Amino acid sequence: MKPDGNPITPAGLAALRARYDHLLGTERPAIVEIVSWAAGNGDRSENGDYLYGRKRMREIDRELNHLARRMKAARVIDPARQEDRARVLFGATVEIADEDDNHRTLTLVGDDEQDATAGLIGWSAPIARALRGARIGDLRVVRLPGGEKEWEIMAIAYPVGAS
Repeated sequence: MKPDGNPITPAGLAALRARYDHLLGTERPAIVEIVSWAAGNGDRSENGDYLYGRKRMREIDRELNHLARRMKAARVIDPARQEDRARVLFGATVEIADEDDNHRTLTLVGDDEQDATAGLIGWSAPIARALRGARIGDLRVVRLPGGEKEWEIMAIAYPVGAS
C-alpha cells in the first residue's frame, strides 16, 4: 500500500487539530487583546507591545493556515487496520539491525507526526522509503548523506485494533 496525499495516523490528526484549536481559541484571542490594548496607548511606532503583538499574530495566522492545509490534505490511515501485517506498511513498528548487530526500533508515521528521538519516522524519510514493503529477514540498503547503510528487518508489529 502506498498512501497518497498526506498519510497520517488518527493520533497524528488529533494532535494537529488540537494544536489548531489551541492557536485559534487561546493564543490568537490573547494576542488580539494585547494588540488592542497597546493600540489604545497612543504612538504605535515605538510601542513594543503593539509591534510584538502584530508580529506574533502574523506568525499564528501563518501556522493556522499551514495546519489547515495539512489537515485538509490528510488521509487518515489506522495502522491497526492494516491487512498485510507481514510487510512493512504505513504505521508499522519495525525492529532493524545493521551489520554490527546494532538494533533500532522505528515506527513509520505521517510526516507531520515524525519525531526521530522517539523513533517515529516520517513516511517520506529515506529510511522509511527503503523499508516499505519489506518482510522479516529482508535486507534493505538506506542511502544517507553519510553513505549507504544496510539494515536487516528483524521484526514487524502493528497496533492491535479495538474492532
